[in-house]
Amino acid sequence: MAKIVELNMENKEELCEVAKALSSPVRIEILKLLHHEGLIINEIAKKLNIPASSAALHVKVLEKANLIRLEEQPGTRGSMKLCNRKKDYVNISLIATNYHINEVASVEMPIGAFSECSVIPTCGLADREHIIGMEDTEYCFYLPERIQAQIIWSSGGYLEYRFPNPVPKGREPKRLSLSMEICSEAPSYREDWKSDITLWINGQECGTFTSPGDFGARRGRLNPATWQSGNTQHGLLMTWEINQEGAFVNERKVFKRILRELNIMDQSSITVRIGNKADAKYAGGFNLFGKGFGDYAQDIILNVEYC
Repeated sequence: MAKIVELNMENKEELCEVAKALSSPVRIEILKLLHHEGLIINEIAKKLNIPASSAALHVKVLEKANLIRLEEQPGTRGSMKLCNRKKDYVNISLIATNYHINEVASVEMPIGAFSECSVIPTCGLADREHIIGMEDTEYCFYLPERIQAQIIWSSGGYLEYRFPNPVPKGREPKRLSLSMEICSEAPSYREDWKSDITLWINGQECGTFTSPGDFGARRGRLNPATWQSGNTQHGLLMTWEINQEGAFVNERKVFKRILRELNIMDQSSITVRIGNKADAKYAGGFNLFGKGFGDYAQDIILNVEYC
């Protein structure tokens, strides 16, 4: 897989280091040599017919620019440093960032791509053709086929997802939202089966909404013919939003959690958990719908607005 370094005018120091490293024909030749194999400094000097001290200085500049890496290797007289190329492409953007205009990054996560779960019968998964594995059996939630799931149900517990963090380094998140089609879970279905469904982001509780029921009185708009009537059919489209004023569900404030407390920029992923709290008043489970089930053609959508 190609290794790419992305540079722009906001990363001035890194851009200058890379530009300096690439400004020398000798350093370009060193990178060409390292395309084929790793070499120690003496080997580089011999191939380019330059003093070893000069080769070492050029290698130091390339290493500082993060274009090559040096690894200690045992030698006949102590250790030696093996040079390997670290990057394949350098992409440079010369477009200035306008911090007066916010940008939005989006990621859509398949509902079957959860990284962790805790489920309670009645529970199961299905794609558009059939049940995945067997119903009411937790191990089926770890089958590779789970990635194809278009509906997932459980009478309690949670599903957890790891979203890639789409916010570039050095930028500041202003608003995060998650939308999904979801409802309660009862055997078969019950329109009046309440469930307190909670969202956690990076381990922090971000609000609860009470689903009024497990909806099955009419078929879901997108449901395949293979999905029997008499089962859960559709959910509600719910959107959690967390900003600097609090946490909201469908524009109603439900929790005091603010975006700054989620530490979004501390890591390269955003952990999202959906389910019932252990002490929920209405522990009525959940049904989660993918883009091929229910009423809405979407999976779980994460949006982050940043400046």
